[in-house]
Amino acid sequence: MKHTVTFATIAFWIAVAGLNLMATREPSAADGASRFTLAEIARHADAKSCWMAIDGVVYDFTDYLPQHPAPADAMPRHCGTEATEAFRTKDAGRPHSPYAAQLLPKYRIGELAR
Repeated sequence: MKHTVTFATIAFWIAVAGLNLMATREPSAADGASRFTLAEIARHADAKSCWMAIDGVVYDFTDYLPQHPAPADAMPRHCGTEATEAFRTKDAGRPHSPYAAQLLPKYRIGELAR
């Protein structure tokens, strides 16, 4: 009985670790990640559907807009665009915080088609 409990506990934690790794791994083009053109991104150019491309990755920030700490018009003006420079400089010559960079994977939906 003791061996069964030990085995079950080990198997459980291995399964949890495996699921955790799968959930945090970012998709790549080889994984069949979605690819979007700038024309497709441009169709999501307002607060109702806000997509941006940053460093070749496409993000859907629609759900994040109400949480963004800057003035309400700061992000929507970049919706539907290639916004790498805007992200890097916050339109004011200052970089976003490391925390902002950590949020990006949550909103990733694919890659920019070249």
